[in-house]
Amino acid sequence: QEQLVESGGGLVQPGGSLRLSCVASGFSLDFWAIGWFRQAPGKQREMVSCIRHRNNSTYYEDSVEGRFTISADNAKNTVYLQMNSLEPEDTAVYYCGRRRLRLGLCSPDVSIYEFWGQGTRVTVSS
Repeated sequence: QEQLVESGGGLVQPGGSLRLSCVASGFSLDFWAIGWFRQAPGKQREMVSCIRHRNNSTYYEDSVEGRFTISADNAKNTVYLQMNSLEPEDTAVYYCGRRRLRLGLCSPDVSIYEFWGQGTRVTVSS
């Protein structure tokens, strides 16, 4: 069964760091673009970052560029999102999703991703 499971969220003070993990099962990361998304209360889900491991291409939403780093470990079939210099505006439930198209490129269009997990909550507050 193909699925993604997120973990690593929590409560952190502004300026702090967290590392989120997205473990894939039932398929290899090598053939798929994986994105990290977030959804704050009352807002639509938006892409934060994406990685296409095959050619090591990455995408970052403007507000997280320079603060967040996405990476993939093929041996562990896991995608990570290292989040530094966290801000209260980063508070949201974070999800990972797989691009529907095999070998497809990263794209910020949320509708073209699938296999959403339960998400992991990130709260940035003092």
